[in-house]
Amino acid sequence: MSRHKLLALSLWMASSCLMSESFHDDGRLLRAAGYDRPVGDPKQSRSVVLATHGMVATSHPLAAETGLDVLKAGGNAVDAAIAASAMIGLVEPMSCGIGGDLFAIYWDNKTRKLYGLNASGRSPGNLSREDFLRLGYDRIPTFGPLSWSVPGCVDGWQELRDRFGSRPWDELLAPSIATAEEGFPVAEIIAGAWGGATSKLKEWPHSASTYLVDGKRSPKFGEVFKNPRLAASYRKIANDGPEAFYQGDIAKEIVAFSAANGGFLAMSDFIEHQSEWVEPVSTNYRGFDVWELPPNGQGIAALQILNTLEPFDIRSMTLDSPDYLHLFVEAKKLAFADRAKFYADPAFNELPTAELISKQYAARQVNRIDLTRAATDVPAGDPKLVHGDTIYLTVVDKDRNCCSFIQSNYHGFGSQVVPGDVGFALQNRGALFTLEEGHLNEYEPRKRPFHTIIPAMITKDGEPYFCFGVMGGDMQPQGHAQIVVNLIDFGMNVQAAGDAPRIRHLGSAEPTGVAAQGAGTVQVESGFSEETLAGLREKGHLVMRAKGAFGGYQGILIDHEHGVLHGASEARKDGAAVGY
Repeated sequence: MSRHKLLALSLWMASSCLMSESFHDDGRLLRAAGYDRPVGDPKQSRSVVLATHGMVATSHPLAAETGLDVLKAGGNAVDAAIAASAMIGLVEPMSCGIGGDLFAIYWDNKTRKLYGLNASGRSPGNLSREDFLRLGYDRIPTFGPLSWSVPGCVDGWQELRDRFGSRPWDELLAPSIATAEEGFPVAEIIAGAWGGATSKLKEWPHSASTYLVDGKRSPKFGEVFKNPRLAASYRKIANDGPEAFYQGDIAKEIVAFSAANGGFLAMSDFIEHQSEWVEPVSTNYRGFDVWELPPNGQGIAALQILNTLEPFDIRSMTLDSPDYLHLFVEAKKLAFADRAKFYADPAFNELPTAELISKQYAARQVNRIDLTRAATDVPAGDPKLVHGDTIYLTVVDKDRNCCSFIQSNYHGFGSQVVPGDVGFALQNRGALFTLEEGHLNEYEPRKRPFHTIIPAMITKDGEPYFCFGVMGGDMQPQGHAQIVVNLIDFGMNVQAAGDAPRIRHLGSAEPTGVAAQGAGTVQVESGFSEETLAGLREKGHLVMRAKGAFGGYQGILIDHEHGVLHGASEARKDGAAVGY
């Protein structure tokens, strides 16, 4: 099958495999897909993808295909992840790109070890909390140059490639360069997100000329879109390496734009930028080791939730159960209360990460849960009493090297600002700092902000078992924990675990910009019954049906006994899992 026919087929599959129910604006249930699958879960959106050699799962079929081509040509999991990342930065530009950051967890089968990479950028060296106050801000702007931090993506690519990769830059970036110049058809869900950013993009001439058709409108579903400016930036990296980004023309153009438009990024910020290799952290959940990265990300929130759930007999509950959902929400509140207080850049503070993810601390937290009533006031715990828009992709290669990889601009198109003719928007990760004096996440020069993007992996008996992630801001640790429960407690396959309806707790906003973990709002997808929602309301929860804010999941499970990879990509996104 030709490349174009495969892409067309993949896009059709992604757009047609919808969840089984949706809603009128007034909340009445609608049946969206009038089918029942003949085997397994009748509402599962598609079959698990199976392969024996290698597999790639991303939120866009073209990115998945690009990574698979690299594997077939002899590249490894890191090579494929970088190539797929470059492609998805082109075809899903609101979610990620080389103007953003990345994090990765990598299993190297040669050394039999997990490695963690924190490729998040730091705040400008010449911008302080006092500067914001002097300029009249009581919180950091969400958009514009004051929300910028140094983009870490390209340096992250380099660190991964230098340590584990095997293919040259020009080979890894060639597919994305060609596609940027030739154009690509815009996928359905991506088109919807693109349209939502139109008004903000119009505020910046380079943003409008880069991402809007004729500078006026977003591209429509199925319309072919080109980005020759991004192709030019990719070509500079392909020819000169990442130095072109941090020391060459790309950095110089960003810095010049920053100086002319009220920003503070300087050449020294780019030249001094460095990613960091970190030790992944884990908890054991019912015999499975679940791995995340430590702060400045929020990955340990998923571990805290799982630790709090583990003492309960979740297997005896059903997914559509008010008791399980109540328990999940209360565990989330406890973890996120700690998140608001303790998660920050460890280079600036001594963080109680080990204590937060300990079983001893979890036992104390469990005692704070009322099984009959929703908590309305949830302060952070005291761990010292015990002696912590986006794309996610994953790759497993023929040698069973595994790459769990997440990349983001934060908001759609990040800061909304394309700084010149570079072809990509800069992230707005700086908006996640607080101006609250004395807070661990207080804005300081050359500091990494609290970060939402988190890759994950599960090992079993010292072997890689499951590479997965769930994109979507505050939903990510909630999604990670739900996927693990679906897989381990409820016995779902990797596709059903992602298709299953999700719950999302939203805390109320505090003046500092962090979420208070009081009663808040429990958002649920359509798969939960009215009886279950009534049960939650009886326990004091404010419950509402919602759609579109429950993340995007990719996962690859390794069946070592049969030598088979099981891949999944959910219907909430445009993506695909592909293998050979």
